[in-house]
Amino acid sequence: MSYRVAMDIGGTFTDVVCYDERTGAVTASKAPTTPADLAEGVFAALGRVVDDPADISFFVHGTTQGLNALLERKGARVLLLSGQGGRDVYQIARGNRDRMFDLRYRKPEPLVPRQDVMEIGGRLDYRGRELVPLDEESVRAAARRARAEGFDAVAVCLLFSFADPAHELRAGEILRAELGEDVLVVLSHEVAREWREYERTSSAVLEAYTGPVVRGYLAGIGRRFAERGLGVPVHVMQSSGGLVNASYAMRRPLQTLLSGPVGGTMGGVAASRLLGTGHAICVDMGGTSFDVSLIVNGRPDVTAETRIEGYPVLMPIVNLHTIGAGGGSIAYAEAGALRVGPESAGAVPGPACYGRGGVRPTVTDANVALGRVDPAWFAGGLMTLDHEAAGAAVAELAEELDLDPLRLAEGICDVANAKMAQAIRTLTVEHGVEPREFALVAFGGAGPMHAVFIARELGISEVVVPRFPGAFSAWGMLQAEVRRDLTHPYFRPQDTLDGADMCANLAALEREALDALDGQGVPEERRRVEHAVEMRYEGQDYTLTVPLRDAEEPAEPEFLAEIAARYAEAHTGRYGHATPEAPVEFVMLRSTGFGTFARTAAPAVARPEQAPPGVHDVIFDGAVHRTPVLRRADLSGELTGPAIVVEETATTVIPPGCLATVDENGFLIVKVDM
Repeated sequence: MSYRVAMDIGGTFTDVVCYDERTGAVTASKAPTTPADLAEGVFAALGRVVDDPADISFFVHGTTQGLNALLERKGARVLLLSGQGGRDVYQIARGNRDRMFDLRYRKPEPLVPRQDVMEIGGRLDYRGRELVPLDEESVRAAARRARAEGFDAVAVCLLFSFADPAHELRAGEILRAELGEDVLVVLSHEVAREWREYERTSSAVLEAYTGPVVRGYLAGIGRRFAERGLGVPVHVMQSSGGLVNASYAMRRPLQTLLSGPVGGTMGGVAASRLLGTGHAICVDMGGTSFDVSLIVNGRPDVTAETRIEGYPVLMPIVNLHTIGAGGGSIAYAEAGALRVGPESAGAVPGPACYGRGGVRPTVTDANVALGRVDPAWFAGGLMTLDHEAAGAAVAELAEELDLDPLRLAEGICDVANAKMAQAIRTLTVEHGVEPREFALVAFGGAGPMHAVFIARELGISEVVVPRFPGAFSAWGMLQAEVRRDLTHPYFRPQDTLDGADMCANLAALEREALDALDGQGVPEERRRVEHAVEMRYEGQDYTLTVPLRDAEEPAEPEFLAEIAARYAEAHTGRYGHATPEAPVEFVMLRSTGFGTFARTAAPAVARPEQAPPGVHDVIFDGAVHRTPVLRRADLSGELTGPAIVVEETATTVIPPGCLATVDENGFLIVKVDM
């Protein structure tokens, strides 16, 4: 066994990267995603890089099964059990308006209707002490209803279970005994052992809603891999940027919600390390969506809480912003104006140029019409695009809008670029981050095609295109570490803090994290644990996470002064101000276990490519430019735009006036002409 393989299953293509541990060679390929049976696309892509799955020594993949179920509202039917008097917590949610000036704003429709929420007896106080014993008969009644009415999952969220989960654990035992393996049982303290009742309930409901879909997919793909001879565990990318094996992912399916897109972020972390830069904006443009994430000081921007489709989620998650803008985004006329996306042509029928029956123009069709794609060598020659079909689709929309077809094709790209630039501003400018201080790392099948134009919109001077950009998310998965995140509620004002007690709690979390890594098969010498504490000023509602040097730091005499200064610095960075003289309080302890695997080398060409195809006419700013079309493997030194660079998984467009170079790691670095 000598191949380390990673796979990213996207909405249009399934990308695969294979690292040969004997030779150090990295190969990449892709195959069309097969929505009816994802395994078909998986094995088609895998067969292009590995002859026999038995030769694979490590396998990881990202899946969007749970996210797709949520986006399409095709998740499980969930029965929610709350404590006595808490039936409406999930329905009431929060009263704040996320979009203050949107007159049509509506809160997200709850995933569990009110009639599917049941109360069960029992009560704990805020310290976790029992006030009223758990009413076990009411739990059994809920199990009978779940079985009789065909619920797929049961979520249990009881008041103050984060302080003591005893009632939830007993309820889980009863439900699992009554319902067996066919119904997923989710306990809120296992999903998020954190305060805030609504947010914890929402997180538990999301896991119950998406869990059966994810579990079914992982069980099926694992079984089919085993049938083909795969002898190692299947690993899955987590939303936090870490890896877990499939058996754990099946127990905690919510952790995989952003599994696919996060691989690109971890690739960005590895790229920033190789480039020697700490800050990068990662943009992943595929066939269906456009994902943005940040690398700050060489680490992914991970948050402990976020919203997905308007629903709060309490779990460590890479801060991603996603919009419906990809190569398959459909262009159309609305009220006499041009619109692009979010509807996508997907893999079937796909853009018109795919020749699979699509007739509506897409961003990919516009690029083909402009000459920015080599139709004869798309996806490394795996597909031949229909230039005439692309032109016809664009021309039909141009006639509707009374525009020249080529002018409309540029307009389609310009509208898509503006939408993607705004998505980057949402994650940067709106949070006080200046994008001009970052490099733009562009990947995805369509990312390098649009990266320079997006950079111009934002004033970014440097674009980095890694090798195999279309499969970069898969390559990033091979750079990730096994990760387990643990929390412990710890409410203490600074004047009552017992440093020794905090150290003892951190030590307990560290032992638990190390045991979890051991269960994931990580050798002892490759395990480590990092600690942090959530803090706030007294009287504040929301917190910031402040890293600790180690588990023993709280016992040091100067700890309070040092951690308060660190918190003030973090507060200034986030909000632009701090109040150093104000007292602080501690809310939560966080410990994260990491297990490191051997990392792959920077992607390099593992097989020869054909000779360059020559020179094409390409449209830039309404003018025709005779433009060389070059193979990525043949590049060296400096390259002045215009140029089109093609490779196995993507096409890079270098407009006139830009200068590109290839560095020692094989990255294509484009200096953007403003």
